[in-house]
Parts: sequence; structure tokens; C-alpha cells
Amino acid sequence: MKYIFLFIWSIILVSVLNYVVSAINNGKPDWTQGLILSLVFAVLLIIIDAVIPSKSPKAIGHEE
Repeated sequence: MKYIFLFIWSIILVSVLNYVVSAINNGKPDWTQGLILSLVFAVLLIIIDAVIPSKSPKAIGHEE
């Protein structure tokens, strides 16, 4: 469920960023490029979540 929300929020935030940047540049937003970029961003976040340990550094050495 958290991955579904991650993809939804990634698409929303990158689309808003895409729209704002294209409005500043007086251009037309490229929605397909924004969608691809948001999916890449979401996959990177999933990889970072898998690499970072879930326990704190103090708890790693004191396993019971």
C-alpha cells in the first residue's frame, strides 16, 4: 500500500513541478517526460528505502 501512495505522490509532485517550470520558461509542459521522471524518482526512493537500515545505529550493536 505504501508503494502505491509513493507512486501517486511522486506523479502528483513531479507533474506540479513540471507545470511550474514550463510556465516559467514560457513553454508547453511535456507530460510524458514528467511521468517518466516521476516513476524514476519513485523507484530511486524505493531503492534508498531498501538500502538504509530500519534500526538505529545504537540498536544494531545491542541485539538480544
